[in-house]
Amino acid sequence: MRRKAGLILLALAVFFTALSPLLRWYAFPRLAEVPANQYQDMVLEARNATLLDYGTMTSRTVPEVTIVQTLKGDVEAGKRIEKSAGRDVVVWDGLSYVQGPDGKMVSRIPERYIFDAHTQEPVHATGESVDGDPVRRDGIEFKWPFLTQKRDYEYFDAQARVTAPIHYRGTQTFRGVKVYCFEQTVPWTKVPFPKTMPVRGITPESVAKTGTTRWYTTVRRFWVEPVTGAPVYGEEIHKEELRGGTLLGGRAKVTAFAGHVKMREDYIRSTVALVKHNRTLVLMLTSRLPWGFLALGGCLLSLSLLLEARGRRPGGAAPVSAREPDPVTA
Repeated sequence: MRRKAGLILLALAVFFTALSPLLRWYAFPRLAEVPANQYQDMVLEARNATLLDYGTMTSRTVPEVTIVQTLKGDVEAGKRIEKSAGRDVVVWDGLSYVQGPDGKMVSRIPERYIFDAHTQEPVHATGESVDGDPVRRDGIEFKWPFLTQKRDYEYFDAQARVTAPIHYRGTQTFRGVKVYCFEQTVPWTKVPFPKTMPVRGITPESVAKTGTTRWYTTVRRFWVEPVTGAPVYGEEIHKEELRGGTLLGGRAKVTAFAGHVKMREDYIRSTVALVKHNRTLVLMLTSRLPWGFLALGGCLLSLSLLLEARGRRPGGAAPVSAREPDPVTA
């Protein structure tokens, strides 16, 4: 009976030991994915920013500019693209909506981001766009890969429609979460006018006829939780200018927007809480369960060897204590 129990424990030890690397290297890359139906929004603010008054074409300082960013998953579009792509695909419809202190729109730029649900690599398909213009992304946007590394990544800039390196700048602790810091600088670049302008009757085409162009530069920073690859905080030092043309009345340039854009405090708290929750789920697949199964396999192996050793003891049973021999009588 003891020998049979030892064989059962040995079989369980082999099972859990084999399950440990299988869970980490086979199951995790297939199970960890961005939900196709995800919806999230984010509010950022730039206090004491410089903003262009399109009525007078002069720049002024305003107490606050608000940027509302939304991301909404299009499940049906993702399923259609999966058939031709041959992999799990997520389609995000994003909108960056900027409004001034009076609540009026400054700009609104929609975009469609198509990417691999597991690796976050771009998937090139019909519909990939920024502000209605077809684009071909190279590099990540919005989210880093699961198990982010301490290295530079390629990051897509939606304003300039270009991909540039975003550099790893070190490791910090942010609101109790270990994060990797990344920074990207986009130099002054000529960019298109938004399709939706803040003044009725003015279109990108009508502005182009005046010879005025739009230029943009930014320094963006992200604090990324490395297990999930999700940013817990982000900010930009953002500047836009209009240059040349008759629209400026002889001036060489005028500031359209300049400000230090930061996440609003209530969204920081909710984002950190969400990332902490998702981090626990990813850690279960990447370390806690694999290491736990490996330790369990080792314990079961030790126990099976112990039972086997006891089963091989000479006599198999406890020795009988010796006693004095009976006396011999004639």
